Amino acid sequence: MPLPHALILKFPGTNCDAETARALKVAGFSAEVLPIALLEPGKLDTAQMILFAGGFSYGDYVMSGRIAQLITKHKLGDKLRQFVDKGGYAMGICNGFQILTQLDLLPRGSLIHNESGRFICRWAGLKKNASSPYLSELPDEFELPIAHAEGRFMGVGDDTANYVANGRAALLYTEDVNGSSQRIAGLQDDTGRVFGLMPHPERFVNKVTHYDPDWSQAERGWGYYMFKSVRDAMAG
Repeated sequence: MPLPHALILKFPGTNCDAETARALKVAGFSAEVLPIALLEPGKLDTAQMILFAGGFSYGDYVMSGRIAQLITKHKLGDKLRQFVDKGGYAMGICNGFQILTQLDLLPRGSLIHNESGRFICRWAGLKKNASSPYLSELPDEFELPIAHAEGRFMGVGDDTANYVANGRAALLYTEDVNGSSQRIAGLQDDTGRVFGLMPHPERFVNKVTHYDPDWSQAERGWGYYMFKSVRDAMAG
């Protein structure tokens, strides 16, 4: 059986593409990092998943992810929406999460400056709030590293409470780390195939990268099981 193919879009300033590609390959994908200058609609035809990696696309000028969203929309038009509607998967990590929200592929809301006004780089406790193809092989609670300045998710009116209640907020922080409404750490669309999160699963694929050298809760880091979850979902 051919490996599912993940296409990782790289913008100027994206800096997590290489490690994300390595993580995907460990979890059983083939992975291609594609500079945005080379993106054309036909490239999506070869992929089962489109991934927007973390980093600081276009230097986070204007607002995080905004220029990347405009360039992606210019190059693909409605092709990305059609890709998802036909059964494709789309994932956004950190800056990629910001881009996905602006592409209107996730429930509405904005990722704004952390409540502290400072860049946060630490490990964060997480808990599953709903079933998701990206979370099926993870325990109910786990942890991943975070590293962001604009990671506070805010919705409109009662939106965020509704997302928690209806499962669109598939991933929550176990404690308040950045001021996100309802402690939202990750969202999914109504199909479950589009998933965005602020934590970085690609940075915890091997357990030796954990801050505790004696960590032994699983054979691999939790990020591996996130990527393996979606790979297995694709396999049916």
